[in-house]
Amino acid sequence: MMTGISDKYGRTFRTLRVSLLQHCNMACVYCVSDEEELPRANAPSSEPGLGPGELLRLIGRLHEQLTLTNVRLTGGEPLLYPGLVPLISGIRELGVQSVKLTTNALLLGRQAVSLKNAGLEAINVSLDAVDEAIFFRMTRRHSVGRVISGIDAAIAAGLDVKLNAVIMKGVNDSELLPLLDLAASRGLRIRFLEVMAMGHLHDSAERHLLSQDEMLAIIGERHRLEPLPRVASATANYWRTAEGQVFGIIANQSQPFCRDCDRLRLDSGGRIYGCLSSNESIGLRMDEGEEEWNRKLLSALLQKQPLRFKGSDLSMLKVGG
Repeated sequence: MMTGISDKYGRTFRTLRVSLLQHCNMACVYCVSDEEELPRANAPSSEPGLGPGELLRLIGRLHEQLTLTNVRLTGGEPLLYPGLVPLISGIRELGVQSVKLTTNALLLGRQAVSLKNAGLEAINVSLDAVDEAIFFRMTRRHSVGRVISGIDAAIAAGLDVKLNAVIMKGVNDSELLPLLDLAASRGLRIRFLEVMAMGHLHDSAERHLLSQDEMLAIIGERHRLEPLPRVASATANYWRTAEGQVFGIIANQSQPFCRDCDRLRLDSGGRIYGCLSSNESIGLRMDEGEEEWNRKLLSALLQKQPLRFKGSDLSMLKVGG
């Protein structure tokens, strides 16, 4: 068993993000370029990926070696993954403290109760606009009402719900305050994300970057803001409005959180990534010995950037959000 894995900055792996599949029922502009063929809403993946049993064996072995504090299931769109409920139950049976999931919520309305009953603790819903026209501009789908219904179903099921919104200058930056209002109306926290230099935006994200400071200036025109202390290894910086609404900003570009990042990523084919700024995947196999696994985990840890997120041309559809 590996113990005491860390790099010279004191970073280690405590959080595992598992990309269950490489397809989605949306085609968001930060994942899919204008030149790419838009996926059908329920198109099958070109790479089927691992089944629940295979994933559980990999996750179980990683947990034994790393003592993971939480596992987050992502995609693609994880609610399209067959066997999601038994996978969640199986991860809880491994002894992982917390199982969470990130979704676009199109299918959440009919799955929220079963996910909660399986042991899911928390869910992050990606919602980039409240206005239907701007929602379509971001996702290429007409379904904002369905997403909001999914959010309400998750709240009713007793899940801990947070909202995520990628903010792109000139595309949906007018939605900052409406999204904040939607979150406040349901007593939810929302996190606004700077657009990431990933995939087809690797060399051009800057033109759509609305920085943390610019977001705060817009929100500050209406609200008096109080900064909150940052929690170690947190992706977001948080503020509280004078009215008591708490929101976060994930400033990947302008204020990256690399210095204490504790995330390891496992994709749908059993490959790990230590950092989104690396294109290099490291394949894991259950028939490999402990020494080889330890070597691979150390290699993944050494992929982490020291202080600055650089991104890569790897699509988030492949490695997970």
